[in-house]
Formats: sequence, structure tokens, C-alpha cells
Amino acid sequence: MKRLAILLCSLLFAAMAPAADSPVYELRTYVTNEGKLPDLLTRFRDHTCKLFEKHGMKNIGYWVPIDKENGSENTLIYILEHKSREAAKESFGAFAKDPEWKTVREASEKNGKILAKAPESVFMTLTDFSPPVKVGAGSGPAVYELRIYTTPDGKLEALHSRFRNHTMKLFEKHGMTNLPYFVVMDEDKGAKNKLIYLLKHESKEAGLASFGAFRQDPDWIKAKGESEKDGSLTIPQPDGVKSIYMKATDFSPIK
Repeated sequence: MKRLAILLCSLLFAAMAPAADSPVYELRTYVTNEGKLPDLLTRFRDHTCKLFEKHGMKNIGYWVPIDKENGSENTLIYILEHKSREAAKESFGAFAKDPEWKTVREASEKNGKILAKAPESVFMTLTDFSPPVKVGAGSGPAVYELRIYTTPDGKLEALHSRFRNHTMKLFEKHGMTNLPYFVVMDEDKGAKNKLIYLLKHESKEAGLASFGAFRQDPDWIKAKGESEKDGSLTIPQPDGVKSIYMKATDFSPIK
């Protein structure tokens, strides 16, 4: 029985591992010192994004939180695409050594250091039910919502099943646009218990209204009840579901 359990776990993680030719994605979060967010945005707009592309990294999206409690005054959140995990390491190594980057960094920090702490980085791959990653400007006004779910041990696949079979369709029914859904690659960052995804709304108010209607939908109530007969699929709040409403920067490929 023990050997069977080990085999099943091995098969599960093998299925979650990216194919050799599949890209990997990196979610990066920067927190600046007070008053330095405009300087960081300028550096990305005028230099950093171009240097990322120069060194083989693809810019996907750049956002700033809307609400102060989530970092509207000091936080930049963005996603890069890499050919592989090893390619990411090589690209950032070359980027850090680039003379142009060194010059840009020194010039941008002549009046003080921009970042308050080291950037946070999470490597991810797309789930099997994720829409494809698409860049470009959409139609009409938009805000984006980054959502991070944390499950109890052993519940991540059940959460995936609920999204795959029910949740995503109900999101669309209630006016929300599904963007990429990701699983985490590293165990110490949540490979066994985190789902990270993006939604698009017309506004924050529209997003809140959509979720209000979604939670009252009889189809959702039924799906939630059936999926949670053996317990909740997310850990207790506030840590179980994290939501950050964001606006795209003027230089973001996803707009």
C-alpha cells in the first residue's frame, strides 16, 4: 500500500512537471522605498523591459496594485516568460552583467536606493485548463485581479478539478474574463498547495459585483458543496484566498 501511494505521488508530480519545450513563467514582486515607485516604473519603461528582451526574457504583464493596503504606493508586480528554468538563470546572469544595465541602475539610484528589499520571485507553469498567455491591448477599460489560493495538504488536485469543470465557466457567466492559471514549481513556494491565476474585470466595482453574483449562483453552491464533502479546498481566511486588484502600467504588454 505504501509503495502504491509513493507511485501515485510520483505520477502526480510527473504530470505537473512542464514538458521539455514548455515555457516557464516567473511572477516577480518589487517593493520600493517611500516615494521611489515612479523611479522604478521609469527605469522599467525606458530600460529594463528592453534589456529583459535583449537577454531572452519575454515581458508578459506589469501591474501596480489599486489599493494602498496591497501596495499601490510602492509595489510593482510583473510576469516574465522564459524558455526554461535554466534559461531564466542564464538570462538574469547575462542581464546583471550587462554594462548598459549597470549604467542605468547607477543613474536611477543617484538620489537613493529604489528597492526596499530583495524582489520576490515565484516560478510557475500553466495548468492544463489555463487559457493561453496572450499579450496586447484589450477592448474597453480593464482592471486585473491576481488571486492566490492555498489548499490544505492533498487538496490541490481537487481544487484544480473544480476550476476545470465548474468555476471557470461560472466566472465567464458572471462577466469575468479568465486569464492564465498557474501552478508553482518549487516546493518551498507552494508547489503542493497553491493555485495562482489572473482575472480581468471592467473595474474593481464590476469585479466585486461579479463575485457577489457568482457566490449566490445555485450551480456554484452545488459544485462547492459536492467538492467539499471531505473538507474545504482552501485553508481558512485570510490566508486561503488572496486577492489583489491591479491596473496595468502604460508599458505593460497586457493592457
